[in-house]
Amino acid sequence: MPVAEPELHYGSPFQLLVAVILSAQCTDKRVNLVTPRLFEDYPTAECMALASEEVLLDYVKSVSYPNSKARHLSQMARILVERFGGEVPSDGKLLEQLPGVGRKTANVIQAVIFGKARMAVDTHVFRVSHRLGLVPETASTPLAVEKVLTKNFPEEIIPKAHHWLILHGRYTCTSRAPKCNKCGLTSICNYAKNNNS
Repeated sequence: MPVAEPELHYGSPFQLLVAVILSAQCTDKRVNLVTPRLFEDYPTAECMALASEEVLLDYVKSVSYPNSKARHLSQMARILVERFGGEVPSDGKLLEQLPGVGRKTANVIQAVIFGKARMAVDTHVFRVSHRLGLVPETASTPLAVEKVLTKNFPEEIIPKAHHWLILHGRYTCTSRAPKCNKCGLTSICNYAKNNNS
């Protein structure tokens, strides 16, 4: 998969941050339907910082948990303006201080925008890495999976490997009905060996 990049649409680091916050427990397709109008009216942190939660809610009401996400976006934009001059910080600890930003979101921003060797572990990465046998069964939390993958992938491909695993989980190694017959990794996959023999 030579092209491995986010499926979220964005035009700046700030817009990717907004899109990733909105994507929590929501599909990228849904987020991509919401963000064009949002980004047209609020393209920067400075613009969004002036918007109330109630106004932002009207833009994001069709995503999951819209009330808390509207609140997070409003607070996050204000903090970016007040503390970081409207710029998205590259440091993970600083990113995690922003409302709506946890470790996974911080890792996505660091990997995609700043090219850092960070592995964001979502449900797809968690599932695929276990099925393929890239992590042991004892790696039972996203943080444990992140540590194993980060340790074993060459540093320079970690940002791309994150997308490889997500896209593989989204389109081939799906949760309910993995498409093992269309997968090129069955010869090394623990799941395929145990379920298709």
